[in-house]
Amino acid sequence: MAYHGPSYGLSRECAMKSQAKFSPERAKQCVIWIEEVTGNKAEMEIKDQIDFAEMLKDGSILCQLINAIQPGSVKKINTMKAPFKQRENIEMYLKACGNYGLKEQDLFQVNDLYENKNLYMVVDNLFNLGGMTQKKGWDGPTLGVRQSSENKRNFDEDVLKAGQSMIGLQYGTNKGASQAGMTPYGASRQIRPEDEVA
Repeated sequence: MAYHGPSYGLSRECAMKSQAKFSPERAKQCVIWIEEVTGNKAEMEIKDQIDFAEMLKDGSILCQLINAIQPGSVKKINTMKAPFKQRENIEMYLKACGNYGLKEQDLFQVNDLYENKNLYMVVDNLFNLGGMTQKKGWDGPTLGVRQSSENKRNFDEDVLKAGQSMIGLQYGTNKGASQAGMTPYGASRQIRPEDEVA
């Protein structure tokens, strides 16, 4: 990993905002879920986001996770400690997640994990993967909420025509509304002494 040195100004603000989005509790839930699914115990305890990143950085645990969920997703997991092989593992995991059904916005960039840039996106990805496993009926351990299924409705022509004549409540309602007693624009308001109550 390249050392970038301290950041200043807008770069620092963006980095601080990204770090603030990381939740250690959610990360621990992810680690527990990964341990339950893969059957492998983590070698270290996760105390902060650096520990979380170090655990997943080589990508082999992520590849084992997706292979446990959908066997054969990643054909060969690289065990070499060379940086390009570790990055390749992360890329293969992300590709397998896409093939499993996760949308592009549910994935993260390789640098988000490998260079500890946006680790909250890695956590979000794992929660989305957990939700997708529930949607697909996987009977193993669960993480996050189940992703919703499409509920497409088919209406016939009569129902569609009836709906066009109705005014939806999002447009408001004019029942009981009246402009009685309103003065027209530009007219002055009449104040007469005889109308005053003593």
